[in-house]
Amino acid sequence: MARRKTAESGDGDAQQPSTPDVKPTAALNVQREVIKVNNANQSELKHTLDDTLKRFLGGPDQFKTIHRHTDVRLALGWSCVFIASGTALYGYQTQFEKSKFVVWTGVILYVLLTSIQTLYAYFIEGRTVYVGKRKTFTKRIETERITIESHAHPSSPSSPPKYELSVLYIRSTNNGKSLLHRGKIQDSLGFNAFYDEDGVLDQVVFEEWVRGLVIKAAGDAE
Repeated sequence: MARRKTAESGDGDAQQPSTPDVKPTAALNVQREVIKVNNANQSELKHTLDDTLKRFLGGPDQFKTIHRHTDVRLALGWSCVFIASGTALYGYQTQFEKSKFVVWTGVILYVLLTSIQTLYAYFIEGRTVYVGKRKTFTKRIETERITIESHAHPSSPSSPPKYELSVLYIRSTNNGKSLLHRGKIQDSLGFNAFYDEDGVLDQVVFEEWVRGLVIKAAGDAE
């Protein structure tokens, strides 16, 4: 678990970070469905935890989920579909010699967009699984923003497979112009800390772990 400590603010004065109000799901009276997965499938174990994290932090009275990465990927994906469909339809209805320029243009655009989609996912979205923000009102309007990345570590002779989270917490004011606090924390636990022998997820344990990391990130300055 790594932490670095300093404090920053827009006016140069040290600010004491406030503890974020990340409520336990139990306190929100949310009904749960039993989640059961294949313990032998590490990809399924990870994606199930990712989805549970999104539901928890994006739930009532928590953070407002930012869907920018999903929107970009969907826009690029649907653009590829429309270009491929339109090019194929035009090439089918038009003589080969007349359709060559349009078909080649469509192929080039399709390859370009799929390449952009791949590069975006790798270099920009990366391991990010959740981005959320919310505004709080005290003596001024402040904005809390969290960005969470996840990663699955394969098993080794000395340890079981692990699930790792990296939480970046930023609190600012003046529409993000004045930084009040920036904290980052990273931690990992074995998948067996969240799943039992039958592959049933202990959602309470997992959500409390996530909640604790967000609170620690808000209390530590980077």
